[in-house]
Amino acid sequence: MSHLCVMNTVSQNQLASVCVYCGSSFGSDPAHEAAATRIGQLIAEAGLRLVYGGGSVGLMGTVANAALESGGKVTGIIPHFLEKREVMLETLEDLVVTRDMHERKHLMFQRSDAFIALPGGIGTLEEAVEMMTWAQLGQHRKPVVLANINGFWSPLLELLDHMRAQGYIRPDTEVPYLVARNTDDILPMLRQAVSGEARTSPEHVATVKDL
Repeated sequence: MSHLCVMNTVSQNQLASVCVYCGSSFGSDPAHEAAATRIGQLIAEAGLRLVYGGGSVGLMGTVANAALESGGKVTGIIPHFLEKREVMLETLEDLVVTRDMHERKHLMFQRSDAFIALPGGIGTLEEAVEMMTWAQLGQHRKPVVLANINGFWSPLLELLDHMRAQGYIRPDTEVPYLVARNTDDILPMLRQAVSGEARTSPEHVATVKDL
């Protein structure tokens, strides 16, 4: 894998593009679709570029279409083998078809200043945790926000607390992430983090007792 760049030179410490990870289905909670719509609108209204997985179905399609309908700029990145399964959004002006998942994820990383994990399945989980892992290992300082809509990510937060209690996540190897319970809080949190006002530290890591 190519060497990853540290974030201190990305967009001159300004938030210009945001990657959204989310499900290619809708799930069972209508609040998840509403959150995807809202975050797409907010990204567009803020003049930011949305980077996402390139599909037109589920929450993926919802966030992209919401951004487009609000006049936003959208980059879709999708591997060739998922073009039909995730119903590639062919109307995008900036659509990249990759050879495989590894290239997709790396391009999404390169083109984004920050990451938002909306509800989704194991693919969404894997993408968000990979960004958290790379940050833990010092490979980037791009902020990662877990959009904890109706407590969706609370089981993951509980697992992270368990890892801390068991000594696998230590103060010197803390996992950097932020947690937002309200969709409207996400972009302000990301702006603060990118500008350097909020470096990830124990007081910025939400635990289950905070939720």
